[in-house]
Amino acid sequence: MDTFVRMEVDDGVAIVRLDRPPANAISHAVGIQLGQTIAEAASREDVGAVVVWGGERLFAAGADIKEMAGLEPDEIRPVVSALGDAIDALEVMPKITIAAVTGYALGGGLELALGADLRYLAEDATLGQPEIKLGVIPGAGGTQRLTRLLGPALATRLVVTGAQLDATRALELGLADRIVPASEVLAVAVAHAREFAQGPRAALAAAKAAIHAAIETPGAAGLARERELFVGLFGTPDQREGMRAFLEKRDPAFGGAPS
Repeated sequence: MDTFVRMEVDDGVAIVRLDRPPANAISHAVGIQLGQTIAEAASREDVGAVVVWGGERLFAAGADIKEMAGLEPDEIRPVVSALGDAIDALEVMPKITIAAVTGYALGGGLELALGADLRYLAEDATLGQPEIKLGVIPGAGGTQRLTRLLGPALATRLVVTGAQLDATRALELGLADRIVPASEVLAVAVAHAREFAQGPRAALAAAKAAIHAAIETPGAAGLARERELFVGLFGTPDQREGMRAFLEKRDPAFGGAPS
């Protein structure tokens, strides 16, 4: 099998690179390799944060339509499940993740970016879920994550029209966290990921878990989960260091690794 997803680790940051020229079309093989690579990044102690990147020209222009056009329901299920499972794993990974988006992030490409905690867009980025124009809908989490981020009205508008958004509009709507020049998007994402990797990793993981609890089990169950996560951080080296630094009026020196 050709290698379409590569990972490079440097100073606590894993760069997960889609590498399937010319458009990073997401095939079954890409979905499988994404899942394997994301699982490896999640399990490695030398990885404290992750950047997902598609290269200088584009992030991912969508699914491999040539591969899937003639498939029947039982044949397409493992294809969409491979990508969906990989994105789900990215979303719940106990490490901060950033999608560094250049050019197009459409269809499955946008779904992948939505699985990251933060999205940094190049000035030339274009985002959209155009599946409706192919007679289908997003199948790897697009409808669900867009609704969480934007609310049902805006999510509906984007999905049923297949509209595409430029970087400025995506930032205005809350789909993006930052816009930077295309030549700098990876460097900026990696620099910020390194700050997370050198931070209080156990607390960052707990923050992600608590926020997901608010989505998945809102109300009393979510509140209880948050409280237990908060309590569980006491006695960890980073909690001790963070509070000691506050009392001593200095910057904390976190261990940069979970305890």
